[in-house]
Amino acid sequence: MSETKTIVFIHGLFQNPKSWEKWMAHFEGLGYTCYAPAYPFHSGEPADLRKNIDPGLGKLTFTQVLDTLIKFIDGLPEKPIVIGHSMGGLFVQKLLNMDKVAAAVAIDAAPPKGIFTAKWSFLKPNLATVNPFKGDSPFMPSLKWFKFAFLNDLNDADARKVVDEYCVPESRNIPRSSTTKAGAIDFKKPHNPLLIIAGGNDNIIPHSLNEKNFKAYKDPNSKREFKIFPGRTHYICGQPNWKEVADFIAEWIR
Repeated sequence: MSETKTIVFIHGLFQNPKSWEKWMAHFEGLGYTCYAPAYPFHSGEPADLRKNIDPGLGKLTFTQVLDTLIKFIDGLPEKPIVIGHSMGGLFVQKLLNMDKVAAAVAIDAAPPKGIFTAKWSFLKPNLATVNPFKGDSPFMPSLKWFKFAFLNDLNDADARKVVDEYCVPESRNIPRSSTTKAGAIDFKKPHNPLLIIAGGNDNIIPHSLNEKNFKAYKDPNSKREFKIFPGRTHYICGQPNWKEVADFIAEWIR
């Protein structure tokens, strides 16, 4: 599909580049040069970020993160392939829409402006995140919240291990602003190849919402594909069978 040998991994909310370590090693083994830039205020060990929450985090917006990613990608020697999870998936779609990338993979992507579902599994965790009564206070999810949203196939003990290793505090203003014009996609615009992947057992981003996102694209000449992995939760990139997803992507981008 593309001769590009550069991949940029984009993490989602409550995560940072550490969440992509295994994926980067896997794709580097396939001959790609890989990067995983952090959102502002997201660099470092998750445990340290939880202990010392940067006062600037709470005001961080979708557009500010997008601008950081554009600056990073513009500094690369070639248009990369971008692979993003959750909110990172929406950033992938924005970068594709702006013709910044050679190909794009959005995994369990946060929905663009205008793409919505009334499913309670989507509303419950997202309403807690964007709660307007919390102002600009950063959101550090509880084990109960994170388990419902990401790890709904794990017991509390195993979920706690994942939270301790990977979970970081987050700005409520990134998801708030993603539902405005900042998170809009021109679905009629021609684009480079796009793959949207959904987890069949994802609570916070149900596979039906991913499919609605996919079907919104209208250009008949642009290559795109939709794939559901049954039984996968929102933690699809970290579940024990993550390599199956990675290998599907590797084959798709060849």
